[in-house]
Amino acid sequence: MFRLDSDRSVEFCDGLRRRDFLHAGALSFLGLGLGDMLSLKAAGVTDPAKADRNCIMLFLVGGPSQLDTWDMKPNAPSEVRGPYSPIKTNVPGIEISENFPRMAKHADKFSLIRSCYHSAAAVHDTGHQMMQTGRLFQGGIEYPHIGCVLSKLKGPKGDVPAHVLLPRPIGNTGGNMPHGQTAGFLGKTFDPFVLNADPSDPNFKVPDLLPPDYLEPFRVDRRKNWREMIDASVSKFETSQDARLLDSTFHSAYTLMSSTKARAAFELNQEPESVRQKYGYNRFGQSCLLARRMIEAGVRFVTVNMFETVFDEITWDIHGSKPFSPISCYRDLVGPMFDMAYSSLLEDLSQRGLLDDTMVVSLGEFGRTPKINPAGGRDHWPQCWTITMAGGGVKGGQVIGASDDIAAAPKDRPVSPGEVAATIYHSLGIPLELELPGAQGRPIPLVERGIQPVHELFT
Repeated sequence: MFRLDSDRSVEFCDGLRRRDFLHAGALSFLGLGLGDMLSLKAAGVTDPAKADRNCIMLFLVGGPSQLDTWDMKPNAPSEVRGPYSPIKTNVPGIEISENFPRMAKHADKFSLIRSCYHSAAAVHDTGHQMMQTGRLFQGGIEYPHIGCVLSKLKGPKGDVPAHVLLPRPIGNTGGNMPHGQTAGFLGKTFDPFVLNADPSDPNFKVPDLLPPDYLEPFRVDRRKNWREMIDASVSKFETSQDARLLDSTFHSAYTLMSSTKARAAFELNQEPESVRQKYGYNRFGQSCLLARRMIEAGVRFVTVNMFETVFDEITWDIHGSKPFSPISCYRDLVGPMFDMAYSSLLEDLSQRGLLDDTMVVSLGEFGRTPKINPAGGRDHWPQCWTITMAGGGVKGGQVIGASDDIAAAPKDRPVSPGEVAATIYHSLGIPLELELPGAQGRPIPLVERGIQPVHELFT
């Protein structure tokens, strides 16, 4: 990933740091090449309505309980239905949990898919992979995040990155496996631009978007000599893959870091205080506001991780005992946090005329067990859960699919992670017939053969 910081830094002579060169080299966002354009054209990307569509993916790390959020079963036994009650939304016939009163007022803007499932292991990392790439990582192949594919195929708009990840990458969730948030086999060139900072921090800034310390005015003219400095200082670095990447992309990196437009997009203090409060003064709320600003600045795809880990932090992961979260957090913290940020994001995008061209997807890695466990929580359950989709051509006010009487399995229209990915690609105007350059030069289909979008969302 293209990080704006690093845990370790090696300082060269004259105060230059190896970290700075690695990051500058990694901050390349290459445009769509002639071959890619011809491939897209040949595959039928001719719809101008989809050509510049964007996407915001809200990743709800921990796995929200379908029964306590958006697929409630009030007539089920108490050990299944849980402690919360359903409320009506502004769409007749659609009810959601009482923990989301603002969201209920915007149900006409989003659709619910209540029949998501997968059959892989019930671990966080596996779900992260599948829901962000459409595939399970097997045989040593890491598939690219959907936003990274978009970055590869369409490239950036101007001097802002094509894909931004906020606020930080997913960390340890217990599986010690990749989380599906990189470009995988496409290569590091198409990794997302990672903020790696908390936008709710009162002192929040993005220093690396400005000329860094070694680019003080009296030293700016020397930047053209950096390559010579590296050559003379660290020959090992010169032969590395990072240095080769730096050779071809340094100019693009500096353009990004010195871009007035890119810097301005991160200036949350330019937002009215009332707007910032509406989203919620927390990491997720301010990241959602920042995501809206990224889209306005021309970023094509923004991934927002609601949490970084599931350990010793209040999250959707409600096993009921430490180091995990109690089910009460859906009422006391997590539910209100999501309710404020998600509703404000949809409202703002709609009022600014951006929702039609911006798909907003909120999803977790799995659902939770239908029966409450002895600790008073719910455990991992990939057999059935609910996600939401809005904008980008999606017709709001719908429920796609249905679960059984206890939300344990899809009863109607099961939707796999591959179909979720295909639906996002479809919205963005990327033909599913495309093949991506894979390992050892072998082309890899964009999605598995036979996978189709959830077309019902668009009708």
